[in-house]
Amino acid sequence: MPKVTVRYWAAAKAAAGVAEEPYDAATLAEALDAVRERHPGELVRVLQRCSFLIDGDPVGTRGHETVRLADGGTVEVLPPFAGG
Repeated sequence: MPKVTVRYWAAAKAAAGVAEEPYDAATLAEALDAVRERHPGELVRVLQRCSFLIDGDPVGTRGHETVRLADGGTVEVLPPFAGG
């Protein structure tokens, strides 16, 4: 099972209470399920509005269950940002 780092930004970081944490997950869907289990509450609501980067690449509209994670990889959790 790949070991990945999930990094939270902005509202996701505030809801998680940490900037990043490790997870064992083979797909983005598995990683997000584990995040929801560890942080049931505000972070679950924030995740519904987030976009995700996997090792710097946007996930876009791909199904989370189809997005494979590499051992040592990074999942960036990006809530919508205001301004520019």
